[in-house]
Amino acid sequence: MTAPPATQADSTGHVPFAPGVTVLVRDEEWLVTSVERAAGDPDGSQTPYLLRVRGLSPYVRDTTATFYTDLDVVTPLDPSQATVKADASPNYRRARLWLESTLRRTPVPLYDESLVVAPHMLADHLDYQLSAVRKALSTKNLRPRLLIADAVGLGKTLEIGMILGELIRRGRGDRILVVTPRHVLEQMQQELWCRFAIPLVRLDSVGIQKVRRTLPATRNPFTFFPRVIVSIDTLKSPKYKAYLEKVRWDAVVIDEVHNATNASTQNNELARILAPTTEALLLASATPHNGRSESFAEILALLDPTVVHPDGSINRTDLQQLIIRRHRHSPEVAAEVGRKWAERAEPNNVLVSASKEETALAREIRDTWTGPGVQPPSGDNRLFPWTLAKAYLSSPAALAESVANRRAKSEDPTEQQALDRLAELTHAVSPKTSAKYQRLLSHLKAIGISSRSGERVVIFSERVATLHWLRDNLAKDLGLKAGAVEIMHGGLSDQEQMDVVDAFKRSSSPLRVLVTGDVASEGVNLHAQCHQLVHYDIPWSLIRIQQRNGRVDRYGQQTPPVITTLLLDPPDDATPGDLHVLTRLMEREHAAHSQLGDVASLMGEHSVKSEEDAIREVLARRKAFDETVRTPEEVLATAREKTDDGELDIGEIDAWLEEIGKGDDDEDAVPGSGTTDGSGRQSVYDSEADYLEDALTEAFHGEPQFPSARGGVAWRRNANDTAQLEPPRDLIRRLDLLPEDYVRQRRVREELVLATARARADQSLREAREGTSDTTWPIAHFLGPLHPVSDWAADRALSSMARLEVPAVRGDLEVPTVLVMGTLMNRRGQVVSRAFHVVEFRSPTLHTGDTIADPHAWLREIGLDRTATNPGPVADETSLTALIPKAVEVTGASLDGVFASATAEAERRVAAWREKSARWESEADRQISSARLRHLSRRVREEAELAEQLRPEQRLVRPLLVVVPTDHPVAPATVPSQEIS
Repeated sequence: MTAPPATQADSTGHVPFAPGVTVLVRDEEWLVTSVERAAGDPDGSQTPYLLRVRGLSPYVRDTTATFYTDLDVVTPLDPSQATVKADASPNYRRARLWLESTLRRTPVPLYDESLVVAPHMLADHLDYQLSAVRKALSTKNLRPRLLIADAVGLGKTLEIGMILGELIRRGRGDRILVVTPRHVLEQMQQELWCRFAIPLVRLDSVGIQKVRRTLPATRNPFTFFPRVIVSIDTLKSPKYKAYLEKVRWDAVVIDEVHNATNASTQNNELARILAPTTEALLLASATPHNGRSESFAEILALLDPTVVHPDGSINRTDLQQLIIRRHRHSPEVAAEVGRKWAERAEPNNVLVSASKEETALAREIRDTWTGPGVQPPSGDNRLFPWTLAKAYLSSPAALAESVANRRAKSEDPTEQQALDRLAELTHAVSPKTSAKYQRLLSHLKAIGISSRSGERVVIFSERVATLHWLRDNLAKDLGLKAGAVEIMHGGLSDQEQMDVVDAFKRSSSPLRVLVTGDVASEGVNLHAQCHQLVHYDIPWSLIRIQQRNGRVDRYGQQTPPVITTLLLDPPDDATPGDLHVLTRLMEREHAAHSQLGDVASLMGEHSVKSEEDAIREVLARRKAFDETVRTPEEVLATAREKTDDGELDIGEIDAWLEEIGKGDDDEDAVPGSGTTDGSGRQSVYDSEADYLEDALTEAFHGEPQFPSARGGVAWRRNANDTAQLEPPRDLIRRLDLLPEDYVRQRRVREELVLATARARADQSLREAREGTSDTTWPIAHFLGPLHPVSDWAADRALSSMARLEVPAVRGDLEVPTVLVMGTLMNRRGQVVSRAFHVVEFRSPTLHTGDTIADPHAWLREIGLDRTATNPGPVADETSLTALIPKAVEVTGASLDGVFASATAEAERRVAAWREKSARWESEADRQISSARLRHLSRRVREEAELAEQLRPEQRLVRPLLVVVPTDHPVAPATVPSQEIS
């Protein structure tokens, strides 16, 4: 069936479908949450819309649905036909709830760059983090797209959470996909829920099994769960890639995106699938440039296909809008982190004189495999001898494994004999005869690792064999109890890895020594209970060293991190290479950390493997160290010499990144602007707890404190800034979309505990880590501005309101006044501009209207707050209802001028983008066609089509409130002298 003509746009562009509108479909009431244009009829007579809605009437309440206006009869309820309902609740509670809920559900306009919810989340107010939020919301970009390239430890997850929160408040975050490495799935999920109240369903190995039990095999899980966090390894499955191609997202986050930059890889294919299917795209990586021009261009093209010109060059100005990069010593960061990020202690690089057994082993490797002029038994294989040298520097267990693996494959008798000699010498090195291991034991005892101490340490090694060797011997030699020493490596399942990380964060856990491979070097936060880190073997890569150090050297570390490196040092005549190079590598990393905040530009290789290859050449004395690894001073000198011609050659990326890392010169990073922007609470209520309490009181007939058996929810608001309730069935259904571990481990289905103040929420997080808890999920969850329990309570409280009711209250005004909201939407149904109007009625025919800047301030001025007195419902609802059509008409006419500038500005943005894309396509026509160019051309055309959808087209006028003077009579049914309280 086709929708009636009344549902289509009229000649003035007024369209009744917009977020916040109530519609009737299939005889049920629905609240429109988003609107998109669908493909039009061939004759152009109809403009169909795709409506996403949430059920309001009892039968469909809390359910979501999607309707096409050309398939269903969709009848919008005309705001001008609203009826006035006098509010009889104490302190006008129902009217205040109605206003607060309506204003919250009306998206903040797209081009409003003020921060509405970010300053009120459970995170420290740091300007450098808020500047990342502003850059993501900048109107200079067609849509929110940003590469967060901050150095290790600055809090990229916090920035992502604040950005997502602002997008949700703008109606651009209903559907969210977060893609991370599997070992940080729980960490990211926990941060986004505990600090920002953004719930994500985790599709790890356990979550996928649950989905398979819950959904039919043919059901796309990404259409069932609106907000999902999943590992990139899971998504590489052909099945899941096929699912992703069929869904659209409001926001996609790809963490550690440098793992998805190489063309023709599965990770890159996945990123290419996701980029066009999402409105907002947030990429995060501390090492965004891997040294290959194509790879860096690939990241940029994911964000904006026009930023990379058809000839491969990059416009510096465009790039500035897509990337934000700072490090520990950037001025805006250093000025704020203070005591929350202790400066790293001077590195403790320990040269360990080799024992006679280790010396004999080193001499054999040198004389037979790696020495100058030696022809190794491996023949032309130049790599394997250095594999042996690297294994020797790790542990005898690692070397024994390498020798055994090679011996099993070797068919050369000479090589077999050499390997047998090496195996025999390796066997002679035991924990007791290993000088490096004994030095590690001494170090661990010196820093207080024991069964009686709470001190913790993380020990890194590249080889899994070394991890097992250390675990088996350390627990015994240190006299530690079971569970005090654990290992982590890529061979463990995602759940096993997350369990180890979670245990290391909790003071109640017996875990004291975490022996880990480099799987933990990316993204994992290990600083909550630990400031001691040991490199048992030294990576031959500056990037890897920095990544390891960043696990304990990061924001929130209040004890100076101590980085200790153990390097086996055989005599000069026995060393298998110039091993002192590795000590210099550690020293240069520390210098770069202090001066640059990043190390990748020192070698210019930008990948772990390339750096390892280069260092191998230095160890073999085929290259000089200083030619291979630059000093920070040399890097900065190059940065100052970079060209400023507007175009950025790919070879200048290093210099440019280092330059902006010294201090973001974009206006989004104005020091001091973050703590004041949006810090004032824009709400009818003084706190979230007040809002929730009023909603519960209204929903449960004034008695939410009663247990469920008596019609309440056992609501209690405690003196220690916590509150609690027993979730009823309809709330329990919503809990299915919360993190399952949190719901299960904190028994949330039985009792939900909330922290109503930031300080108490912070304390709850600390108690989960440092108390006797067996989980890091907090008992009391922060009641932030996006908390789903507030939405549920408001829905429940207002469910009894009839269709198109407008509450009437008394206020400090001289004449009856109608508060009206007007919204301007683009073709996608997104709010472009919003205005509030008050229409004063001296008489039914004499009226004046005026626009107000802040409805919350206006409501406070007229006395509509928690202290308002309600002597009873206002009289004469019928006469007040007659004011509504005229108020809507007057507001609609006055909004023509108010929205004119917003329309012109939006049109200017669309025109600028169209011009930019046309210029790109013109340049592309002059280039030789290639697969890369065809892919980019398709993306540019898609972006141009999107730009057209951003043109303002729809408007909606909604009456919100009728206010009469304080002396207005009480309705006859109520005794006037009796105050309701």
